[in-house]
Amino acid sequence: MRYDSSPARQLPQRSPTQPPRQKPTSVQEEKPVGFPKKVRNKLKIFSIRLGLDMTFMFLVIILVIIGIVMMFSASYPAALEYTGSSYYYLIRQSVFSVIGIGIMILMSYFDYHHFHKIAPWILLISYLLLIAVLLFPSSDGIHRWLRLGIFDIQASEISKFAIILFLAHWGSLHFREMDTFKFGVLPALIILVSTAILLILEPHYSGIAIITMLVAVMMFVSGVKIRYFVFAGILIAAAVVVLAITGQLGYAMERLDGWGQALTYTDADMWNKTYQTRNSLYAIGSGGLWGLGLGQSRQKYLYIPAAQNDFVFAVVCEELGFVGAMIILLVFALLVWRGITISMRAKDKFGSLLGIGLSAQIGLQVILNIMVITDWMPNTGISLPFFSYGGSSLIMLLAQMGIILSISRTSNLEKV
Repeated sequence: MRYDSSPARQLPQRSPTQPPRQKPTSVQEEKPVGFPKKVRNKLKIFSIRLGLDMTFMFLVIILVIIGIVMMFSASYPAALEYTGSSYYYLIRQSVFSVIGIGIMILMSYFDYHHFHKIAPWILLISYLLLIAVLLFPSSDGIHRWLRLGIFDIQASEISKFAIILFLAHWGSLHFREMDTFKFGVLPALIILVSTAILLILEPHYSGIAIITMLVAVMMFVSGVKIRYFVFAGILIAAAVVVLAITGQLGYAMERLDGWGQALTYTDADMWNKTYQTRNSLYAIGSGGLWGLGLGQSRQKYLYIPAAQNDFVFAVVCEELGFVGAMIILLVFALLVWRGITISMRAKDKFGSLLGIGLSAQIGLQVILNIMVITDWMPNTGISLPFFSYGGSSLIMLLAQMGIILSISRTSNLEKV
């Protein structure tokens, strides 16, 4: 075998200062064009990050759909009687749902960390709305809504979110100091008392009850010691006694009349006061195990006043029975569980506290609503999330679910 022994061909040498030779191309490459820097900075408020938690989102959508169906079933007799159209509440609630779901999806792409910066301002806005609502005309002596033509805003719904947000903001900033009275109890107590005073003026005692429980949840998950809850409980009890003595609890005392006596006849006046609760119990009892069938409720035919609102679940029990009602409650439980799981695995303390607070609000309202319709609590007007008719509460609720979805994008969860 012969080998070529001639010297290797030398390649031309390039001077170190000579620019590298460009690769010849037949078509000149275009430089990619993106958003201007100013526009990119504005779009930073939206953060896609990882995919949102589809399990949580599907649970929300399921509850919204079932809620619309059952609200329509419970409302069409009253809608026909008072508005002339059986579809009045259905159409409005469907519009609210579409708007709310759109906002939920939008909020899921919004980086929830930006709420950290504006939490004090949102709390201030909630106070201004609670003051503004007192200046609007009352409805049967009650100031709860900002009347904006075709759309009403219930200021207390914004207050719930504002308080959860601010306490999550405060708890994340002072997490290591939340076991002290100065940082753990005093700020929460100031917010609770000031909000309660404004709600008493409406009056809106069910709102006070929910906000009090939400404050307690936020304090607990932020690390406040148990002994401070005992102290706060004593203060609240003392405040209730003072208000009762001074006659400031007249509206609340009226609500207590007949509590636990809906099925007991004492006198005609008490029988009339317990009319709504009594028919709610009739509806629940007549549903039995499997229910009368969808749309077959009898108590919704003007026996339960405003069945589309706080007592919609009584119609659910009558039409779907114990089994159907328990399945719906199971979906609620799964939603709360998934929300808390997402929150606990968030990568920052603010996300954890905020998500737990928003999830707890759903659970608390469901429990309190069930207790009201079964006469375990006085009839205080607590709506059932996703089911009770109301635009501001549904849209606000879905927006909050969007925030939990935003938190899910940074949570250490297996994506399904």
